[in-house]
Amino acid sequence: MSERFDFTGDELAPAYRAAVDAIEAGDLVVLPTDTVYGIAADAFKADAVQRLLDAKGRGRDMPPPVLISVVESLDALATDVPENGRKLAQEFWPGPLTLICHAQTSLMWDLGETQGTVALRVPDHENTRELLSRTGPLAVSSANKSGQPAAMDVYDAEEQLAESVAVYLDGGQVTGGEPSTIVDITGDTPRVVRVGALSLEQLRAVVPEVSTEDDEPKPAEDKQADEAQSAEDKPAAEDKPDEEQPAEDEPTEEPVEASKSETDDEKPTDPDVRPAD
Repeated sequence: MSERFDFTGDELAPAYRAAVDAIEAGDLVVLPTDTVYGIAADAFKADAVQRLLDAKGRGRDMPPPVLISVVESLDALATDVPENGRKLAQEFWPGPLTLICHAQTSLMWDLGETQGTVALRVPDHENTRELLSRTGPLAVSSANKSGQPAAMDVYDAEEQLAESVAVYLDGGQVTGGEPSTIVDITGDTPRVVRVGALSLEQLRAVVPEVSTEDDEPKPAEDKQADEAQSAEDKPAAEDKPDEEQPAEDEPTEEPVEASKSETDDEKPTDPDVRPAD
């Protein structure tokens, strides 16, 4: 039987106690963050993390991020953190920034198929950070069934996740609504994986070298293949009969219709998830 607790005001002791007990028992907790509501499990209990994935209807190929209470916990969970990554953390934590880092190899946890990385964030929600200080790092993904909109209040989360969650913390309507921006800092330069509540301009104001997939140069062989294909697709002028060759200054008779931008086809995204989404 799930329980719901008020997570606002000053009388928070029952909510903290119930949430901590549930996490220690390996159960799931729904909690508010500064972006959307999240579903949380003990990051160091593999069965609890699997329970979280099952509740969402998601596989191990989509491991959840980990929420921490303070910036100082970064080095306890991640290794080889570059200076530009630290600058981003110092500037935007607490806040809607998720950093993909190299995970400490000594940690005894199983978040799924992470390829040796961990996605970390410090939420800008005072009560949730206090809970994190009591439970330790929590694996947290958006509180919704996979493919459904993220919950913006506890009732929406409860409707989607029902009895799979032991404790629901009611922090009211979330004020953010946009998912966190995800930046991968495991490479030579920070790379934006998903733009969310933080814009590319905000990130570059702190670390100018932040890149996106659009900034990455295309491999030479791919460019050559594209050029060769383009040449094949384009009919050569000498292949046309002489009567079909237009004069250099002859205008075309029919206007060319502008093609519809590929960006018109919006793809739904699931907030606060790893790049596999």
